[in-house]
Amino acid sequence: MAETEAAPLLKEIFNRDRLRHFAAETKAIHPGFDGERFLTLTSAGLDDLSIMQRLRQIAIAYHVVLPGGFENNIDILRALAPRINHGFASIVLPEYVALHGHDHFDLSMDALAFFTRFGSSEFAIRHFLLKDLVRTLKVMERWSRDDNEHVRRLSSEGCRPRLPWSFQLKELIADPSPVAPILENLKSDPSLYVRKSVANHLNDITKDHPAWVFDRITDWPKDDPRTVWIIKQALRTLIKKGDAKALHHLGAGEKAEVKIDSFAVTPSSLKLGGAVKISARLVSTASAPQKLVVDYAVHYVKKAGGTSKKVFKWKEITLGAGESCELTISRAIRDFTTRVHYAGRHSVELIVNGEVLAEDAFELLA
Repeated sequence: MAETEAAPLLKEIFNRDRLRHFAAETKAIHPGFDGERFLTLTSAGLDDLSIMQRLRQIAIAYHVVLPGGFENNIDILRALAPRINHGFASIVLPEYVALHGHDHFDLSMDALAFFTRFGSSEFAIRHFLLKDLVRTLKVMERWSRDDNEHVRRLSSEGCRPRLPWSFQLKELIADPSPVAPILENLKSDPSLYVRKSVANHLNDITKDHPAWVFDRITDWPKDDPRTVWIIKQALRTLIKKGDAKALHHLGAGEKAEVKIDSFAVTPSSLKLGGAVKISARLVSTASAPQKLVVDYAVHYVKKAGGTSKKVFKWKEITLGAGESCELTISRAIRDFTTRVHYAGRHSVELIVNGEVLAEDAFELLA
């Protein structure tokens, strides 16, 4: 999940107004729906529940209050899907399938493919993968050839081994080969929405099986910009680590032939809430044009002392012989849900083609 100060408010997607919306729209579809009972069940302890706990509580309440068995209830929920007034809120519907659809596999697969068009079924499908990996992946491979981009995206996103906000798929972490046909089908997908998922999926796999990923992408068409985009994004974690093979795929596998004329972090000291400007001037010392991948790393001070290094993407450039390039970027120094800052000296490194070529620092004041 990206750094954001608004993240604690995400659970308010499922606030009391949204619950009343669910109740009213469901009653409009099925007049016998007991909206008051639904609101009582879904509001219980609401303020203390996380976003995922709220999601599950709503799905459970639907099963209690809806009048029929799974097959009948799915018909009601399918009618409800296009009436829900927020995309993320609609993941309540696939969550219902995840909780109650395991004895109705084919109906559940059809329902998840339908519901994903309105939000996403990526969390729900993982429960079926956990129970029957082979059978579920067979359906997902078919989804990867669907006309609808939301369904194709689900085929990749749902079986990511390390999907954020969900449990890990240990079997696919150990051996990603079962998902190869899905990724192969999507390697040049026309939809950016789908390509982002494929890239994130491959990036997940690089954390455990980088060689497997290199084997897959080596023969992928390098003259298709959609495929090239996926490869670049898929290798981003390895590129940040300075992996030579990953940099080679970007055309920057050779040692950078550059002189660092200047590298500075300003101001040299600041308080939390400010920002630092990072500036660099690079001059090529090569006799021919060269591709350069320029990143920077901040060594954040930890609560117990010591530091934790975080690499950030900066710029990819091609410098001709003797050419120079000036780069400037600003970075906010404020607390996020994913990072709390502590006072002390923060080292900042300039990284070119995976090699640290310069260093400066700033002091975060107490």
